[in-house]
Amino acid sequence: MIKSKREMKAALRIGIILAALFVIAMLVWQGVTAHGMPDPRQPNTSPTVAFLDIGILVFREGLECILVLAAITASMTGAKRVHRQPVALGAGVALIASVITWMIAVRIVGSLSENISALDLQAATGLLAVIVLLVIMNWFFHKIYWGGWIRAHNRRRKTLLENARDAEISQRRLWFGLLLLGFTSLYREGFEVVLFLQSYHLRLGGGVVLKGTLLGLMLTAMVAVLTFVLQQRLPYRKMLITTGILLGVVLLVMVGEQAQEMQLAHWISTTPIDSLKNYMPPWMGLWFAVFPTVETLVAQLIAAVLVIGSYYAARRFGGGSPAGTASEAHAPEMATINA
Repeated sequence: MIKSKREMKAALRIGIILAALFVIAMLVWQGVTAHGMPDPRQPNTSPTVAFLDIGILVFREGLECILVLAAITASMTGAKRVHRQPVALGAGVALIASVITWMIAVRIVGSLSENISALDLQAATGLLAVIVLLVIMNWFFHKIYWGGWIRAHNRRRKTLLENARDAEISQRRLWFGLLLLGFTSLYREGFEVVLFLQSYHLRLGGGVVLKGTLLGLMLTAMVAVLTFVLQQRLPYRKMLITTGILLGVVLLVMVGEQAQEMQLAHWISTTPIDSLKNYMPPWMGLWFAVFPTVETLVAQLIAAVLVIGSYYAARRFGGGSPAGTASEAHAPEMATINA
């Protein structure tokens, strides 16, 4: 037991060091490709912030995917361990399908740009990204949804294994059913990420999106190795809450940017607050999307109220912590969630 804890601590230290080195490498790469540090005073350029935002979002979605896969494979030990193979294969196919979905989405947005003005298209894709992020950040939704999502997957897994044991289902159908479970577990997250990243791709190009996605995938891969290979118990609940707080900051930045883009596209009015201009230098708008206008500040306030309100609603009506579902999946050998 003591040896296992030591191994886990060593693995976590190595993971943290590798993650830090990767972030530094990405920032250096970005500096080289930009011929120096990106200039935050140039309008509509915040590649460093976007890079970190994308990394956080991809990691968050990857963490939730690992949570579901860990719940599905929890009872697949001993002789049943072979059943993990189709689940893993399904997740791999879902990853490829997510990449294909990304290519299709980029192509659709690119074709739309030929008939729609750049400002209108940026405003539309930005609005879609904000909606997706609001759903991801809705604690009450996750409290209700994730419990049902994980239980539904476990019920399906339980049915497949019981039918196979009773010879009511062929091994081929069992294998396909488990593959489908793995596929749906990952593709739902991948689809959300694809929708969210369209706004960043349209505004900043594929380079920033690629680097941010690689950061998120690397962090996700580290957690996956600790969970499924080293079979370590990880504090999923704390990790989800921490990434949730970080995503809250990302949400406020996205909402501020979206409100400004809608103002530039003349979708909404612009009401300056002259008294705040002296206290809000231009860099605050370029790095944190905080602008001295009524519309942008009100939009960010509403977003904050929605997220914080959903958090307390989850605690009041959802029966405890909003990320409580995460505690049901600590490692592959955990107890399964009963139907």
